[in-house]
Amino acid sequence: MEPSRDEIWKALEQVIDPELRRPVTDLDMVREVAISGGDVTVTIALTVAGCPLRASFQDQVAEHVGAVAGVERTSVAFDVMSPDEKAALTTKLRGGVAQRSKGIAVDRSTRVLAIASGKGGVGKSSLTVNLAAALSSLGRRVGVLDADIYGHSVPHLLGVSQRPVVVDQMIVPPVVRDVKLMSIGFFLDENSPVMWRGPMLHRALEQFLSDVHWGELDVLLVDMPPGTGDVSISLGQLLPRAEAVIVTTPQRLAQEVAARAALMAQKTNMRVIGVVENMTSDVFGSGGGAKLAAEIGVPLLGTVPLDPLLCEAGDLGEPLVWADPEADTSRAILDIAEAIEAAKQTFKPLPVLS
Repeated sequence: MEPSRDEIWKALEQVIDPELRRPVTDLDMVREVAISGGDVTVTIALTVAGCPLRASFQDQVAEHVGAVAGVERTSVAFDVMSPDEKAALTTKLRGGVAQRSKGIAVDRSTRVLAIASGKGGVGKSSLTVNLAAALSSLGRRVGVLDADIYGHSVPHLLGVSQRPVVVDQMIVPPVVRDVKLMSIGFFLDENSPVMWRGPMLHRALEQFLSDVHWGELDVLLVDMPPGTGDVSISLGQLLPRAEAVIVTTPQRLAQEVAARAALMAQKTNMRVIGVVENMTSDVFGSGGGAKLAAEIGVPLLGTVPLDPLLCEAGDLGEPLVWADPEADTSRAILDIAEAIEAAKQTFKPLPVLS
């Protein structure tokens, strides 16, 4: 018995584009279904030629279409979308997002969390990726934006080497374990320094943020650059209604510099929701986070111990929260994620002024 074309199309609804995270049928990527007895060939139109994830389509078609009654063998052929098809896909993908005129292109329901510090070397990026892993484990749809222009380390910490896909003028973030990632480092030569002045940097950041298609996210974590210079000010202006989490280490000097980062966040209309003390230990001491939180009038969200496992997991490209969720440090970060969840605030839409 020859398999039913309708059943094959229904099975294709379960084939998900690994980058866009939507069924290929919804994205109009299925160009043809050819049936010859028990042999079924599906032609899929890719956004770019030589897509590195084409094996995923082959595996999914074999799994879902192969389970249809009468199908004996499956194969997948690939084509490339035309410019008009890419433009139509871009329109479809952006159709559900409430666009802003400037700044980051995420839906208004998405919570934007800026992970900030006054100085470098406090473990802000490691904390960001582990908080992303923790929030994902709580069932949230999570994105990470590595906006640390001069020290973009998040792709390494998440083990992502794949570059984003560009569809028409839209940038599609790579995905690792359901966490979407975008980094300025994807668009720079390997380990090359960023030598941009303020105005050029602001324009580049504005275009970079507005061109990324995040899709449906519950929370977007932004790994902010340390300090209070041009980059941080520009990002503060381009991240509407963001909330800030201030990261410090126990030392008094780190607290003083972190307090400046908190003040800058407030001056760029961010709501500071709390402080995290990182690297708590006999070496660096403890209690600095609580003092900073009291000084700026926000809660201490939690403390993270100085743990060699956290560094080792990051070097291997897997957050400790994923690698060993039962570790004490992982539990501490999960507790902080839950505290951040509890600090949610509902924003009222701003009136439109003519």
